[in-house]
Amino acid sequence: MATGIWLIGARGSVAVTGLVGAAALRAGLAEPLGCVTELPELRSPALPALADLVFGGHDVADTPLVKKAESLVAAGVLPAGITAALGDELAAAERELRPVPVAGTQADTARLIAADIEDFRRRHDLERVVVVNVASTEPAVAPHPGHTDPASLAEALASTDTVLPASSLNAYAAFTAGCPFVDFTPSTGTRLPALAELALQAGVPYAGNDGKTGETLVKSVLAPMFAMRHLRVRTWSGTNLLGGGDGATLADPAANAAKTASKQRVLSETLGYRPEGTSLIQYVDDIGDFKTAWDLITFSGFLGTTMRMDFTWHGCDSALAAPLVLDLARLTAAAHAAGRSGPLTELAFFFKDPLGDVPHALHEQWAALTGFVRGLSDV
Repeated sequence: MATGIWLIGARGSVAVTGLVGAAALRAGLAEPLGCVTELPELRSPALPALADLVFGGHDVADTPLVKKAESLVAAGVLPAGITAALGDELAAAERELRPVPVAGTQADTARLIAADIEDFRRRHDLERVVVVNVASTEPAVAPHPGHTDPASLAEALASTDTVLPASSLNAYAAFTAGCPFVDFTPSTGTRLPALAELALQAGVPYAGNDGKTGETLVKSVLAPMFAMRHLRVRTWSGTNLLGGGDGATLADPAANAAKTASKQRVLSETLGYRPEGTSLIQYVDDIGDFKTAWDLITFSGFLGTTMRMDFTWHGCDSALAAPLVLDLARLTAAAHAAGRSGPLTELAFFFKDPLGDVPHALHEQWAALTGFVRGLSDV
């Protein structure tokens, strides 16, 4: 049976790149570069096949998928001619996208979200549906009494108050529909006690947070090097330039703060201390869907000798993120099939700010991920 991927933010650059990429792979038009689940160490019959993925989703925007894909072609994200070659697939996916439901209370809105997902599952006779949040980054939320446990949350959601941000409301709807949830953003998502408990009650797994695609990916490789060589990092500062919708969203100071906090966590967790320095994010409209990071590192070695290193990372955010979205959906679906529920801490490899008390060095996260997949194969 097929597996559904329900995308929150389904008309955005990451979602459309993933959707087009999956169709291109299914048609034999591309190699699965960037999909780590296609590496020999992670290839497993426990994972749903790329060809068996069916896409649907919600978005506040109404831009047709073909138009969005054409804009990504023009921006150099997707290859020329891809929309013409996949016209039927894009038209089929277009029919599965829905506007974001709106109701009088958040409880009613969650029921409408869940109903759309359940209808999608029923119409396609899907074995399961994984809900993946690739929507814009939200500001951090203030604590609310309803966040503490499922009963308090259900009662609060029945009021006219705004109790949950959109990312958490979508997680709530997913869990009530019996669906796993993946948060590829630094938004609040499942990071509330009530939702963690609800996932266990529903018997579904979840993963997150904030996909690791650029500067932080490099940090998770370099920081362990300094630690293992017993070199003290004195400062580590980076400047990130982003265009596109994500860059525009992060021009908002509250959303920017949520993102930069996520990016810096890897240093303190890996080094065992927090060096001086910050991660700055600036919006540059002209670079579109691409991003550039410049990092400067100063460090001390034997006899206190001060040294430095710097690097530049220039990448296409959607092309880096989209294959990971496919990977996470496949891995989370397999975990659900294996009876896992609650946080999937073994998927820390994919995230800047992963769930649980986990290592942040990429090589340790890779070991946990390969062990996780071996365990799925043994079930």
